[in-house]
Amino acid sequence: MAEARLLYTRRLHRRLAAYVGAFLGFLLLLAWAEQYAGLSRFWLGPIFMFSTVMMYAAIGISSRTTDPEEYYVAGRRIPPMYNGMAAAADWMSAASFISLAGGLYLQGFTGTANQPGGLAYVLGWTGGFCLVALLVAPYLRRLGLYTVPDYFHVRYGGEWPRRLAALAAVICSFTYVVAQIYGIGLIASRLTGVQFEIGILLGLGGVLLCSFLGGMRAITWTQVAQYVVLLLAFLIPVSWLAYKQLGNPMAPLVYGKQLAKIAELERQLVVAPEEKEVQVEFLRRAADYQAKLANVEEALARERAAARERIRQLKTNDADSARIVAANRELAALPREPAVARELWTRQMNESLQRAQPLGGLPAHGTPFAGDPKGTPQEREAFDTSRANFLALMFCLMAGTAGLPHLLTRFYTTPSVADTRSSVAWALFFVGLLYLSVPALAVLVKYEVLQGLVGGSVEALPSWIVQWARVDPSLVSITDVNGDGRVQFGEIRIGADIIMLATPEIGGLPYVISGLVAAGGLAAALSTADGLLLTISNALVRDLYSHEVGHDSTPEQRVILSKFALLGVALLAAMVATLKPADILPLVSASFSLAAAGLLPAMVLGIFWRGTTRPGAVCGMLAGFGVTVYYMTAKSPAMRAAMGLGGEPSLWFGIQPVAAGVFGVAVGVAAAVAASLLTRGQAAPHAGNP
Repeated sequence: MAEARLLYTRRLHRRLAAYVGAFLGFLLLLAWAEQYAGLSRFWLGPIFMFSTVMMYAAIGISSRTTDPEEYYVAGRRIPPMYNGMAAAADWMSAASFISLAGGLYLQGFTGTANQPGGLAYVLGWTGGFCLVALLVAPYLRRLGLYTVPDYFHVRYGGEWPRRLAALAAVICSFTYVVAQIYGIGLIASRLTGVQFEIGILLGLGGVLLCSFLGGMRAITWTQVAQYVVLLLAFLIPVSWLAYKQLGNPMAPLVYGKQLAKIAELERQLVVAPEEKEVQVEFLRRAADYQAKLANVEEALARERAAARERIRQLKTNDADSARIVAANRELAALPREPAVARELWTRQMNESLQRAQPLGGLPAHGTPFAGDPKGTPQEREAFDTSRANFLALMFCLMAGTAGLPHLLTRFYTTPSVADTRSSVAWALFFVGLLYLSVPALAVLVKYEVLQGLVGGSVEALPSWIVQWARVDPSLVSITDVNGDGRVQFGEIRIGADIIMLATPEIGGLPYVISGLVAAGGLAAALSTADGLLLTISNALVRDLYSHEVGHDSTPEQRVILSKFALLGVALLAAMVATLKPADILPLVSASFSLAAAGLLPAMVLGIFWRGTTRPGAVCGMLAGFGVTVYYMTAKSPAMRAAMGLGGEPSLWFGIQPVAAGVFGVAVGVAAAVAASLLTRGQAAPHAGNP
C-alpha cells in the first residue's frame, strides 16, 4: 500500500513538472509572437482566455465520474502537497488575487476609523489556516464524512442542526460565489473586449466544464493547474516592479525602502496648492448635493428641465450629433424616482466629502492606525476605533476561514488524518508565497502612481487608464477638477479591483504579461467558484433534498441531481453578479462573517465539549447567524438607503458592518453554552462525537 502511494505520488510529480514546463513554453511562445511576429493585442487576450479555460475543461472532462466517493471527496487519495496546492488555489479567490492589493493601496496597512485596513485581510486569511489545522480539519476528516452539514447530523442527531448548517453553507457560499463570478466577468470582458455580462457567461462556461462532470475529483486537479497559473501571474509583475524600482526582484524583502519615499511624497501632496484647489471643488460639489437633498422632488424636476433645455438648444444650433446623443444619455441617466435620486445624491455627497479630504480621502499608507494615542480626545477615540476595527475584521476572517464549508470539504480528500494536518501546512505554505508579496505590490504600485502619473498631462493619460475605463468607469477615472490640465492625486479615482490587473501596464511590461495576469485572476476566480458551487449543490441535494424529500434516491441519483443543482445555482449567481451589487472585497468579507457566526461556534463546541446538546447547537447557530445578518443590514449605509432608512447608523463599539461576525460569534457561543447547560439532562451528545 505504501509503495503504491509512493509510485502514485511520483507519477503526479512528473505530470506537474511536464505541465509547468509546457505552460512556460506556451508563455514564451506568446511573448515571442508579440515581440517579433507582430501578434496583435486584439488576439492575445482571447488566446489566453480560450487556452487556459480549455486546459481546465480538458482536465475536468477527463476526470468525469458518477461514483459518489470520487464526486464528493475525490476518492480520499489526494497526497498532502497536491491537496495543499488545490486548497491554496481554492483560497486564492478573486478577492485575494484581484482586490487584496487594491485594498492595501486604498486603505493603507491599517486604514482609518471607518476602514479596517488592508493588512487585516492578509493576517486574517493567513492566520485562519492555523485555526483550520488546530481546531477543525483533522477532527472532521477522522469521521470520514462528505460535507460539513454531515458533521452536524452525526454529532447532534435530529434534523434541525443539519438543516441550519446546510442553509448557512448555502447562504455564505452563494455570497462568496457571486463575488467570484463578478470577477470572472470583469476579467473575461477585459481579455476579449466583450460586454461585462457576456464576459460573465463566457467565464461561467469554464466553471461548469471544470466542476459539472467530475465534482471534487475534477476540481482538485483543475485547481492544481490553476494554482500554477495564478502563482506565475502574481509573482512575475511584482518581481519586475521591484527590480525596476529597486534593482532587486525579491519584492517582499526590499519594498520597505519605498515606504519612506511614499511618506515624503504624501507629505508634499498634503500641502500642495493644486491639491487644495481640488479639495475646495469637491466641497462645493458636496454642498450642491446637500442643497438638492433639501427638496429632492423639486431638484429632480429642475435637473430634467435643464437637461431638456440643453437638448433643445443643441438641436436649435444644429450641433454635432454626438453631442446631442450625449445630452440625451444624460437625460436618460437621471433618476426616475425621488427615492432613487435621494439614494444616489446622498452617495455622491458622501463621496465628494471624502475626496475633499487630504490625499483624496485615502489614509497615509504606512500610518499605524488612525488618530493619535497621545493626542486630543478625538484623536485618541479615532485611534481606538481604528484599532478595534482592524482586530475585529482580522478575527472575523480567521474564524470565517475555519468555518467556510468549501474550504473544510477540501480536507476530506486526503488519505488520513495525519495527511490532513500535512495538507493544511502545505496550503499555508502555498498561500504564503502570494500573501507575502501582496503588501509589496500595493506599495510599489502606489509609488509608480505618485511618481509617474501625478503631475502628468490630463490630455496624455497612460493607455491603461483609457482601456480599463472603457471596461467599467468605476474601476478607474481621472477628472480635471481644478481645470489646470494636470493630474492631481485627488483627481484620481481608482477602484480596488483594478490595481493587480493593471500592474503589468503600469510597470511597462509587454502585453503578454497583462494577459497572463488576467488569466491568473481568471484562474483564481474559477478555482474558488468551482469549490463553492459544488458545496452549494451538495448542500441542496445531499443535505436537504435527500433527507427531506428524496429518501429513496440512490447515491448515483444524488450525484446526478447535484450536477443539475450546480448548473442552476451557477446561472442564478451569474444573474445576481450582472447587477454588480458591491465590490469583490466587501462581498467576500460578508461571507466570512456569515460562516464564522453560523457554523464555527457549534462546530468547535461539538468537537471539544461533549456537553454541547442539540438544542444548544440550534440556539447557537440561529442566534449567531441572526445577529450577524441584522448588524450587516441594519448598520450598512447602502442597505439603509436601499430600505429607505435615513440617518447615520449607530454602530456597536464603533465596529463597521464588514466585521459583523465578531458579534455573531460571541452571541453564538454564549447562546450555545447557555442552551446546552439548560438542556443537559434532555439531550446527550450523539454517539458520533469524535
